Amino acid sequence: MATYDKLIQVKNLTKTFAGNKIHALNDVTIDISKGDVLVVVGPSGSGKSTFLRSLNLLELPTSGQVIFEGVDITGKKVDLNLHRQKMGMVFQHFNLFPHLTILENLVLAPMKVKKMSRADSEAMAMELLKKVGLEDRAQAYPIQLSGGQKQRIAIVRALCMQPDVMLFDEPTSALDPEMVGEVLEVMKSLAADGMTMVVVTHEMGFAREVGTRVVFMADGKIVEEAPPEEFFHNPKSDRLKDFLAKVL
Repeated sequence: MATYDKLIQVKNLTKTFAGNKIHALNDVTIDISKGDVLVVVGPSGSGKSTFLRSLNLLELPTSGQVIFEGVDITGKKVDLNLHRQKMGMVFQHFNLFPHLTILENLVLAPMKVKKMSRADSEAMAMELLKKVGLEDRAQAYPIQLSGGQKQRIAIVRALCMQPDVMLFDEPTSALDPEMVGEVLEVMKSLAADGMTMVVVTHEMGFAREVGTRVVFMADGKIVEEAPPEEFFHNPKSDRLKDFLAKVL
């Protein structure tokens, strides 16, 4: 199997709305390497979520390329679903099926999409549940779980597809403050295990502690990008200095 040091290459990515008047993304170029934890921060409306959703083409770019594991997935004859299987996605809201138990929520995609046996799917799901401290909730229904528990389950559900990269779109922003920590702990352990991650978040502590690189976006552009130490202690642009003064 081929390995790619640059797992994702984003080239000149642009997304416009309203007849090209509004640039949600404006000529964004960045490489994401295997094992990177790329944390994307910036004010609301800066294009962070549009950028993240463009990586697996949930948001179709107006122009530019996304090259994932050597394949231009913005190309015409690409089996997008095949590539999406390798990109786990975790949203603000958990999107669990309310009528299924937690275990059923977890085994559904591996069995249907990857044609795994029920026994193998359940064994993998239980192992991952154990990792996030929720193996005792396998037979519970989503309504019986707290927000933090649901988000940990949503992360496990993405991991059940054995992805090569995990995309997180503000995974803690819908949670009560006391539940944020338990979700961030799971994300920290994923990073420690070497999972490649792209995380859009407002959690500056996470960016500083876990990120390998931090990207600041504003007006649809990448304004600044640096390792956390440099990003937080030696910001170059006035725009980033102003942003950090407000959020730290």
